[in-house]
Amino acid sequence: TDQKTIIPHKAFEESPRWSPDGSRILWGSTRDGNPELYSCKADGSDVKRLTSDVAFDLHPAWSPDGKKIAFTSGRSGRQKIYVTNADGSDVKKLTDGDGLDAWPAWSPDGKRIAFVTHQPGNYDIHVIKADGTGRTPLVTHPAQDTSPTWSPDGKRLGFISTRDGGSDVYLLTLK
Repeated sequence: TDQKTIIPHKAFEESPRWSPDGSRILWGSTRDGNPELYSCKADGSDVKRLTSDVAFDLHPAWSPDGKKIAFTSGRSGRQKIYVTNADGSDVKKLTDGDGLDAWPAWSPDGKRIAFVTHQPGNYDIHVIKADGTGRTPLVTHPAQDTSPTWSPDGKRLGFISTRDGGSDVYLLTLK
């Protein structure tokens, strides 16, 4: 295998994501001290800081058309899902409420975002429309349900659950 470091930095780097057209890579990093979002060309050049807030910005996800980025941020005082343009402009909060929301995952058609929500002692999976409306619980169970991922046709959602005592992969057929 041909492995090389394209972003050498002594920082916490997490959640690298390819842009839908394969031209850029998006990730979260503490390279400037605070966790923020960055992108670069696929060869590691043209590194751009996309967010700048005293709170953390992590767990980025490209929209299928590459025009938007959903991410987790603590900028409202509680961990919530936000969306920004691909250049980091026009940041908007999409989720509200008492729980902590994280790990957004766009549906293949770009119309919905699944995410993990945490209420004390429990992790479930909810979905919202891309504009933040229509919050709906998809997976609710006393176990820990995390890591939502959409099937390419958007008809199923994969996730990890501890409901059988281990961390297992589950599939949910959507209506």
